[in-house]
Amino acid sequence: MRFKPLSLALILAAAPLAGRCADLLDIYRQARANDPVLAQADAQRLAIGEGVPLAAAALLPQISGSMSLQQSDNSAGSNQSGNGGLDTPGGHIRTRSESLSLDQTIFNLPDIANLRAAKSTANAQDAAYTAAEQELFIRVASAYFQVLTDEDEVVYAKANEDAFKKEYDQAQAQYQVGLAAITNVYQADSFYQAARTQTVTAENTLANDKQALTQITNHPVENLEKLREDLPLDPPVPADPQAWVTQALDTNPSILSQKYNLEAAEHDVTAARAARLPTISASVSRGRTTSWLENSNFGNIDSGNGRIGTTVGVFLSVPIFSGGSIHAHVKQSIYQRDSAQDALEIQRRQIVANTLNSYRAVLAAISQVQSSKAAVASGQKALDATRAGYQVGTETILDVLTAIQTLTSAESSYSQARHALVLDKLLLKQAAGTISYKDLQAVNALLQSDGS
Repeated sequence: MRFKPLSLALILAAAPLAGRCADLLDIYRQARANDPVLAQADAQRLAIGEGVPLAAAALLPQISGSMSLQQSDNSAGSNQSGNGGLDTPGGHIRTRSESLSLDQTIFNLPDIANLRAAKSTANAQDAAYTAAEQELFIRVASAYFQVLTDEDEVVYAKANEDAFKKEYDQAQAQYQVGLAAITNVYQADSFYQAARTQTVTAENTLANDKQALTQITNHPVENLEKLREDLPLDPPVPADPQAWVTQALDTNPSILSQKYNLEAAEHDVTAARAARLPTISASVSRGRTTSWLENSNFGNIDSGNGRIGTTVGVFLSVPIFSGGSIHAHVKQSIYQRDSAQDALEIQRRQIVANTLNSYRAVLAAISQVQSSKAAVASGQKALDATRAGYQVGTETILDVLTAIQTLTSAESSYSQARHALVLDKLLLKQAAGTISYKDLQAVNALLQSDGS
């Protein structure tokens, strides 16, 4: 894997963590150093950025040198033109030519437009890389809190299983001494077996989601810090969804990338149309030609140091007809420009929808946290009262089992709502294009180790 330059602190932070719980920033640093998705985006950015000097090269001076060696038969003894005046029968005439030339474009509108298109394309890829960096924040946070949610699900599933097992054992004991019907045993066993299945499912889901996090960081997932209980329930600021939409349309890197792509397509149209225009270039060359006679009847004869000459010229090239390729190229570039416009509009509408959805999701998550927290408290009271009623005969064992199930469901909803609220706030900032490392730091401040 290709490693990007990292500070020493980041490299050390990306090392496997031993003896303590990992927090969100630890996981992010590992991902930043090892995530192949971001590394691929960086490589693409660098590769496309090289298109700018490649396009600029066509407008810069071109220097080239050449050397040739030729041989011709002189056996006829005739006076060969260009042989330095040699008129000797027999042998071979050899000619060596050396030259150095400088070519410079004076006017070439297609090359100028191509350079502008390359710059716009490079800017588009830079924005795409910024979007990939922001997406990494979300991928890490999503995977992190998914693991936390799964861990809670395992805890609740095991507690549920233990509670149903206790009720099953109690029902079976009561049945054996004749204090309860066999129906209670069957009902309790049914809930218990279902709870065992849920525990297995929850543990498997946790293992899968830990592997998904490992896929990002390239490090095994051990213990993660949990979200503390006193979670702030602040609404988005500003409290205006349209303000968030305006911000997103101005700063979201995915939109900026599509805008630059449209700029590049406009320059491609200009380049295609400019192919009908004349181009002007200048050239200067200096060369030397030397000839000599070998293997003649009179031995080898050298014509001297050779002739040195300098050539200077200005060239005008006017395209007249190229089989219709210029016209077809113009039409093709226009269609590609139209496609880029549509892509920008698609991206704009998607960002607007994502921003509004994320804004509403934050508000809904706040309400869900509040309501699910109240549901947990009510569920616990209901279970306590139902168990007390069962002891005096006013409630059935089915009522107790249902109350346990209701409480576990409320606890699960509460866990999911808390983690979703944190993630929805990050998603809102991503939609606006403003998410940064500071946002992860703020979320990390809400975490704590077990027992702290």
